[in-house]
Amino acid sequence: MALSLQDSVDFLKSHIYSIIVVAFVLDLLRVRFRPGLRSIPGPTIAAYTGLWRLVDVWKGDAHHTAIKLHRKYGPLVRVGPNHVSVGDPKEISNIYGLNKGYTKTGFYPIQCISWQKKPQMNLFSTRDEAYHRVQKRPVANAYSMTSLLTKEDAIDSCSTLFIYKLGEFADRKKSFDLGAWLQYYAFDVVGELSFAKKLGFLDKGEDVDGMMEAIEGMLVYASRCGQVPEMHRFLLGNPLFPILMPSMETWNQVLNFTLKAVNSVSVNAKLDRDGELDAEALDAKGDMLSRWSAVKQKSPEKVNTRDVIVHLSTNVFAGSDTTAIALRAIIDFLIRNPRTMDKLVGEIDAAQKNGKLSDPIQHKETLAHLPYLSAVIKEGLRLHPSVGLLLERHVPPEGATICGQRIPGGTIVGINAWVTQHDPAVFEKPEEFIPERWQDADPEKLRQMDQSFFAFGAGSRSCIGQNISMIEMMKIIPQLLRDFRVTLAHPEKKLKTKNVWFVQQEGLICNLERRQKM
Repeated sequence: MALSLQDSVDFLKSHIYSIIVVAFVLDLLRVRFRPGLRSIPGPTIAAYTGLWRLVDVWKGDAHHTAIKLHRKYGPLVRVGPNHVSVGDPKEISNIYGLNKGYTKTGFYPIQCISWQKKPQMNLFSTRDEAYHRVQKRPVANAYSMTSLLTKEDAIDSCSTLFIYKLGEFADRKKSFDLGAWLQYYAFDVVGELSFAKKLGFLDKGEDVDGMMEAIEGMLVYASRCGQVPEMHRFLLGNPLFPILMPSMETWNQVLNFTLKAVNSVSVNAKLDRDGELDAEALDAKGDMLSRWSAVKQKSPEKVNTRDVIVHLSTNVFAGSDTTAIALRAIIDFLIRNPRTMDKLVGEIDAAQKNGKLSDPIQHKETLAHLPYLSAVIKEGLRLHPSVGLLLERHVPPEGATICGQRIPGGTIVGINAWVTQHDPAVFEKPEEFIPERWQDADPEKLRQMDQSFFAFGAGSRSCIGQNISMIEMMKIIPQLLRDFRVTLAHPEKKLKTKNVWFVQQEGLICNLERRQKM
């Protein structure tokens, strides 16, 4: 006998909770057994809900979790209903190579400044490959090694001030946070290269205008909200947030400084005979603000004010923290491995004794006369890469074969540098600091290790500022070790690490003792 409409309504009312539960369970099962992903191993709960990934990131140790998961489950690990972590370095060129069809995910757009109440995409945050090419073309040359080294004297001024400030701690025999001072140094170098002026960190010996705090706040937000990016439009992506809670717009300090620096060009720059900014004089200054302002003056269709502000803000945001992390890691590894420290200091002293090093030490001198230094830096970057989460990409719509398995289009996949660079199949004793591995390996082994090296990303979206970071490391590490003997104030304590997208450290408390130059 057919049920009347009223009977149907009564049935639904009396069983509504059961129906909801059944629908919820069926949806979970649909997600869990998604075709193409159902057979990929991983934490059981991760296949049902993205909350597993959010909780893992919230704990601040996701990089170590990733290593453990891949050693347990193999090259493919399902870390979310639609997320797969890839651990095979052979897939780096497949996922991140040119014209492979993999695109950035919703994790990235939340990491951009808000200016004039609108999000302004930068080279890192944009998902639009065409837009990325257009934006990169007029500015990429400024990040080349040749262009950056034309401003080496400006970097030297930061090195000189850094060593002077550290000398005060040495003379007072006072323990201090070397990790913080390495970040002050990295900030001021970025300031010189970007604006032809230090940001004031070394001079004041403290966080200037709250920029370090602001950047950390943005990283924490990006790492957590990035796991559920659809929530961004309700949080910092909500246009009402800057009005209701201006303190939450953590880019403000960095953006305001950039705006002040851009405005200073108009005040201090040389004018041509027509009363306009002298583009040639600007370009000759060599810093990025001046060079891009010159391009804007000559060809406003290539670079506009918005572009200049966005690129420079990104320099300040990304260029200081990542380099400081690398410097902290390398110094800590050296101190805790006396044999390696002695070998590097011996190389520096020999070059100094033979008159091969200037004061400040020049980049070309380190390349020519300090080969072990290069191995030390690469090993430090291998063991503690600055970025500690997946570099996410969408699989092309037609799907793709990854590690021999067909993955559906739209799946989010990615590689974590901590996984590929701690792979015991590639790196013998992967947890140990062994710079010699980069010098003693045969050509085939070296090729395999280089293929697994992912500290700066890969492909067209690799870190545009990596040359800045390498110049700083190649210059300031030998300068520091030539002038001072560096020891830990509390050698029994390990550095505390916190993965907030970048794997930050704290606790590099050191003592310095002046060394006699050879």
